[in-house]
Amino acid sequence: MPAPTDFDEFRAIAEKVNNWGRWGADDEIGTLNLITPETVRAAAATVRSGRRFALALPLQQQGVQTGLIPGRVNPLRTMVALNWEMFGPGAIATSDDVVTMGLQAATHWDGLGHVSHGGRIYNNRPADSITPHEGACFSGVEKAAPLVARGVLLDVARALGLPRLAGDHAVTPADLEAAQELAGTAVRAGDVVLVRTGQMQLYLGGDREAYAFPSPGLSLWTPEWFHARDVAAVADDTLTFEVFPPEVDGLYLPVHALDLVEMGMMQGQNWNLEALAADCAEDGVYEFLLSAPPEPFTGGVGAPVAPIAVK
Repeated sequence: MPAPTDFDEFRAIAEKVNNWGRWGADDEIGTLNLITPETVRAAAATVRSGRRFALALPLQQQGVQTGLIPGRVNPLRTMVALNWEMFGPGAIATSDDVVTMGLQAATHWDGLGHVSHGGRIYNNRPADSITPHEGACFSGVEKAAPLVARGVLLDVARALGLPRLAGDHAVTPADLEAAQELAGTAVRAGDVVLVRTGQMQLYLGGDREAYAFPSPGLSLWTPEWFHARDVAAVADDTLTFEVFPPEVDGLYLPVHALDLVEMGMMQGQNWNLEALAADCAEDGVYEFLLSAPPEPFTGGVGAPVAPIAVK
């Protein structure tokens, strides 16, 4: 597949995947509309053994954030009460803590207000509807809960015979097709797709800088693949979600713009897919029930999530 040379390709793809108005002018959740009672019942039917896989990274000060993305601080947890006898000596004692963190510091969902382009966010709303005090007045991340669906792991690294994709690897539709063939199940409407690159191995191995940059990730052409299959949401095991540095010089985060703004499809980052991938490879089953509601911060443009896959 030839590399794009200008922004025309981006504009053409944006027109193809645009979902503005598809679910009405008032819609705020985009492709999550594709998760229905019927798709959830089908998702529940995938559970066979009851094995559970936690896909979130621990919330800790030595997290994935290294300063590459300004303002995204790793969680700083502080004790504000230590065995405090609230009702007097000899009474029950309590301990409490508080935390300061970026809502997209670790394993998270990007909400539909996270990115704008051309002065617009999803469903043709003005970007300035995101305000300093209210945050996202439309499509706040709290609108996305509850998020339960059939999950499908597309293990691109394994499908290509690699433990981990190279830092400059842009995951193409052909890569997704190869991973779907490995999975032995077709991605269908209402699914949440988890894309494994193997990049998470670097962070788990202690190299936070190498995990952050350079990074493999989804290419400019993958939004069309997801749109054609009516995927509800996509997450992967990288910091940037899409390949970084970008495929097109000067065109930064085009997949973010296509997914979030044009398609209205939430995307997740920093998901730990290693244990799940090993189990899928062992039993050959790449579908599961996925519970992944974002923490419902009102007006949030992103939120932490502690996803659980149940097989």
